[in-house]
Amino acid sequence: MQNTINVSLKSGKEISLFRYHPWIFSGAIKEIDGVANDGDLVRVTDNKGAFLAMGHYQKGSIAVRIISFKEEEINAAFWLKKIQEAYQYRKIIGVIGNIETNAYRLIHGEGDGIPGLIIDIFDTIAVIQFHSYGTFINRELIAKALIETYDNKLTAVYDKSQTTLAERSGTTIENKFLFGDQTSGMVRENGLNFFIDWWDGQKTGFFVDQRDNRMLIEKYAKNKKVLNMFCYTGGFSVYAMRGGAALVHSVDSSKKAIEITDKNIEINFPASNLHQSFSEDAFHFLEKYTEDYDLIILDPPAFAKHNSALKNALQGYKRLNQKAIEKIKKGGIIFTFSCSQVVSKDDFRKSVFAASASAKRNVRIMHQLTQPADHAISMYHPEGEYLKGLVLYVE
Repeated sequence: MQNTINVSLKSGKEISLFRYHPWIFSGAIKEIDGVANDGDLVRVTDNKGAFLAMGHYQKGSIAVRIISFKEEEINAAFWLKKIQEAYQYRKIIGVIGNIETNAYRLIHGEGDGIPGLIIDIFDTIAVIQFHSYGTFINRELIAKALIETYDNKLTAVYDKSQTTLAERSGTTIENKFLFGDQTSGMVRENGLNFFIDWWDGQKTGFFVDQRDNRMLIEKYAKNKKVLNMFCYTGGFSVYAMRGGAALVHSVDSSKKAIEITDKNIEINFPASNLHQSFSEDAFHFLEKYTEDYDLIILDPPAFAKHNSALKNALQGYKRLNQKAIEKIKKGGIIFTFSCSQVVSKDDFRKSVFAASASAKRNVRIMHQLTQPADHAISMYHPEGEYLKGLVLYVE
């Protein structure tokens, strides 16, 4: 068990914890009893010494991430209980035990009461990303809890935290297997098959957060010419193909992503001549294309990871959406997304509004989209609703 350090808050700063918000900002701390290092377990009290919560300390704006509002031991049993609770929730929402889908998110950070922890399941593989050094220190216990929760049916547990944690912790962290050694594999999503490369791929290897939104693409794709920008491994493209699209073009700047996109198309639609991929910059492609597209998908990577980049990010969304709105065929449909947590739903909508006005076309909102239920959002942590999407009808 980790040593525990006492942290007391300034008067009035305990109010957010009474509302069960899982973050304590550095400016709220009155005193630290001793020296707190990244990853240390802390016992948080109010200004008079009354217990409030247990959490992990990390230098930065968010100084403490709460893992329990009870005064309890943070041990193997604690992590097992957390993992099992998340597992039961996924059973209730139907992503566990579903023969048509075996790729889903098991742990979604604050949404599952474990800030800084992401776990995606790809059939019998668990891929973990730690964003908090405190949870990273407990990685072996978390891996054991996973194996026990899945009744020894997992064949590998892979820790992919090198890019998410190394800079923050100031220590050398390498991606490695905590159990098993499988580097890639096949998963099933809504009856479609996808090749996943969690070893070299972005994030955990596959964006399971767009699962429900991909189904909506399928609904609108019939007989349409579809452009999938920032396609990554081609998830939207595969669904558009199943939906009966007249043609599908997939664009991504990464040649590796395009290779996997082509592989996923071939797996599901062998020898089809309706799909073509392009390894190009998205903005450059939008400037030059001449195809008369009926449906365009804009799912870029996060334009802003910190508030300091918010203004430039909103300009980027405006520019991207304006170009698509200007060029899409009359009566066309645009699926547009932001996965930046610092970009609010209101900010994103305003950016798309500005793009529509600048494009001088009549635009209607058909759907407002978000992340699926396995990407759990805590009632007390609205920041966890990071994925925003709009489906637009352009006259």
